[in-house]
Amino acid sequence: MSAATKLLDRLSAVRQTGPGRWLARCPAHEDKRPSLSIRETSDGKVLVHDFGGCEVGDVLDSVGLQLGDLFDRPLEHCSPPSRSRIPAADILEVLGFEVSVASIIAHDILESRDIGDLGWRRLAHACGRINAARTYCGG
Repeated sequence: MSAATKLLDRLSAVRQTGPGRWLARCPAHEDKRPSLSIRETSDGKVLVHDFGGCEVGDVLDSVGLQLGDLFDRPLEHCSPPSRSRIPAADILEVLGFEVSVASIIAHDILESRDIGDLGWRRLAHACGRINAARTYCGG
């Protein structure tokens, strides 16, 4: 039994809208019209979205399933776990700051504002730090 079938068998008013795509009533709220979108990807993953606003966990809980039930096999990780000595929170804080800097400068460029040589150097520095953090974390 596919992961999508496990879910679809527990839903009501299921209607196929295309290959690997369905709409159904959301079991997590009183749904008069089908608002739950289910999609099975070519690699067997099942994507669930409720246009009524319910979280995937709530939808699955209401039909007795868990998130792992949406996958036919365990997910394979793309990279090994980080052995970084820098706490993840610190890396994320730096990344957030540098992304903000790059966004502000990009906005100025889009608004045709002159950012000058200092702005270009700061943008290059932000991009370098973002790339270094990505590389440092194994990405």
